[in-house]
Amino acid sequence: MAQASLFPSLRRRQRSAAQNPSESGLCRPLMAGAGHDSVRQMPGNPLGPCYGPGEGCMEHWKVWRPNPQDALHAAGPGPQAQIPGRVLFLTICAAGIGGTFQFGYNLSIINAPILHIQEFTNETWWARTGWPLPDHLVLLVWSLMVSLYPLGGLFGALLAGPLAIRLGRKKSLLVNNTLVVAAAVLFGFSRRAGSFEMIMLGRLLIGISAGVGMNIQPMYLGESAPKELRGAVAMTSAIFTALGIMIGQVVGLRELLGGPQAWPLLLASCLVPGVFQLTSLPLLPESPRYLLIDRGDAETCLVALQRLRGTADVAAELAELEEERAACQGLRARRLWELFQDGALRRQVTSLVVLGSAMELCGNDSMYAYSSSVFLEAGVPQEKVHYAIIGTGCCELFTAFVGCVAIERVGRRVLLIGGYCLMTFWGSVFTVALCLQSSLSWMPYLAMSCIFAFILSFGIGPAGVTGILAMELFDQTARPAAYMVCGALMWTMLFLVGLGFPFILKGLSHFFYVPFLIVCVCGALYTGFFLPETKGKTFLEISKELHRLNFPRRNQGPAWRGPEIVRSTEL
Repeated sequence: MAQASLFPSLRRRQRSAAQNPSESGLCRPLMAGAGHDSVRQMPGNPLGPCYGPGEGCMEHWKVWRPNPQDALHAAGPGPQAQIPGRVLFLTICAAGIGGTFQFGYNLSIINAPILHIQEFTNETWWARTGWPLPDHLVLLVWSLMVSLYPLGGLFGALLAGPLAIRLGRKKSLLVNNTLVVAAAVLFGFSRRAGSFEMIMLGRLLIGISAGVGMNIQPMYLGESAPKELRGAVAMTSAIFTALGIMIGQVVGLRELLGGPQAWPLLLASCLVPGVFQLTSLPLLPESPRYLLIDRGDAETCLVALQRLRGTADVAAELAELEEERAACQGLRARRLWELFQDGALRRQVTSLVVLGSAMELCGNDSMYAYSSSVFLEAGVPQEKVHYAIIGTGCCELFTAFVGCVAIERVGRRVLLIGGYCLMTFWGSVFTVALCLQSSLSWMPYLAMSCIFAFILSFGIGPAGVTGILAMELFDQTARPAAYMVCGALMWTMLFLVGLGFPFILKGLSHFFYVPFLIVCVCGALYTGFFLPETKGKTFLEISKELHRLNFPRRNQGPAWRGPEIVRSTEL
């Protein structure tokens, strides 16, 4: 790995060079294809050979500064200037459409063809054996189809860390689409083949794909974004999740693909976002932080930064990456169990587990599950309930956009605390409305309003901010393992909530939401007392503050020497 160092006085020397270019003594890196005949290898130069002003270049060389023309040569043919932020925006769209969008889309489309798939299962069994399948076994097969999705997601979350390290962030997302293609083929031909087992296997594969994509997408985008936009860019994962849920609800309408003959196409439509990502993502850059820190490829990192920022002047940001790279201590990436053994990661792991569990146990999914009966109680006709449910998906999408805009203005803590407090309030009103709906005629309408308000509160806070924690609280070596913990926790909780919610509903009746309210209160309290604010801070600044919080007394822990950021392919 090429050793590189950018001195702390980089910005001061650059200003001086701009005022007195003849005295600056700066040399420029020779990029591939620059067309210079005479070059010299500079010691410590992150980009290898360089040229400069005469023989004094090696003596006066102190800092490296990118040259726009050289960068254009390295980037290949194209326009002389890129629109600022355009490539970053395209990267967000390409990564999101095959990442968290797939999660939300496949989570929602399975609700539309429930009766059709159950009928197909019964007909298939009858054709094989000459006997109908008992109702309780039909329900069991359907439950397996639904539960194999979070089970696959759990496997995918555990695969995401090794894939992100060995293949890189972008290539992992591309390879992940092979599972999408395989699942779409199984879904599309299941009816013709007369095999409900193909649907079950397809649900498992698409779950694995969703687990991988949900972990790698925010990691990839968070490492590609500038620190001023890191939270907003990472929060786009929540936007694509909500967008996937809403699009799945719309496509699943009976008038579109939710009919008795079109349901195989509905399940196989997951191929469309997969193909979009396969055709668009290869044209976009890899994570600059992964390129420089994990692979040691400074030249490709430079080109990626320049494309993502839309400018050739990225020396200041590259200096931060070099400072982070220079702080390396270990020789390999963190293993999963090492996160729980290291005292320097105690607060980070605790925050990840507590707030990750709170997001899944806060009752938002249960609110979706109970919304149909509440809408019916409020007088919404049976045939119009599905359209009302689409409105709930639109609410979460809207608040995800609002949270994305607000997160860099108000910070992470404010959105989390405010979201959980509002959820506690609306959940309490919802519980009261359910208890009084038989006494007062307008209570069902209040309960319906509470559903929308609760989902709005969830979308603006916990839905997006929680996914950023694994990226911002952990350094480069611990981040893939942290996402494995976060993903495994999320899918496990999703499975347990789906399994236990019918029993909670039956046992507590109108008070079924009280346990979820307790979780919301605990989430707000933990955020207020224990979670540090990370808005506008570099990863090094965040690591330094967390080290201070983990070792409040100087004699209780080792002196902070920076995060362990190393080139490694081992997890």
